[in-house]
Amino acid sequence: MCGRYYVDDETSREIKKIVEELDKKLGNTSAKAKTGEIFPTNDAAILVAKGSKIEPDILKWGFPNFKNKGVIINARSETVFEKPMFRTSLTSRRCIIPANGFFEWNANKDKIYFTPQNENIMYMAGIFNLFENESRFVILTTSANSSIEDVHDRMPLLLTENQIEEWVFDDMRTSTILKQTPYLLNRKSDFEQQTLNLF
Repeated sequence: MCGRYYVDDETSREIKKIVEELDKKLGNTSAKAKTGEIFPTNDAAILVAKGSKIEPDILKWGFPNFKNKGVIINARSETVFEKPMFRTSLTSRRCIIPANGFFEWNANKDKIYFTPQNENIMYMAGIFNLFENESRFVILTTSANSSIEDVHDRMPLLLTENQIEEWVFDDMRTSTILKQTPYLLNRKSDFEQQTLNLF
């Protein structure tokens, strides 16, 4: 599962560039992508296809949950083709959610922050759709790898930078990417951060 992620446009050159491109494209409109800790229903910067190019846009995180209140924020990669709510989006509206890392909570309710080992940005696979004239996205999840499985049994479906265009444009690669195991991650807990700050 992925219920919270983090975007830092100050230290991440790639994300800063995405935010700057959005500001330039949107001009002085009221639309603004949230940075810092991103919660469900926040407006966030994502990457989508615009013709033959991949460009940043601002979408709301979460599909409306018509059965109950709230929103659906994740879709399971193993069953996404089978679900009517997600099937069309998967075939024609795939997107990328850039982040510095994401949060997960363990059985003791400790908040743990997961980040890439060798980069300062991660690319999460997503899909989007239009609901009452509002574009919204969800993050695809997959089985947890060894760097997170002791904390949670799910994690975002992570893409390498080389897979961005494949995920967005190449329909023949979709099924293969859905089955891949994400790369390993670093972790840091809130408790560890607080301990470090004491000394």
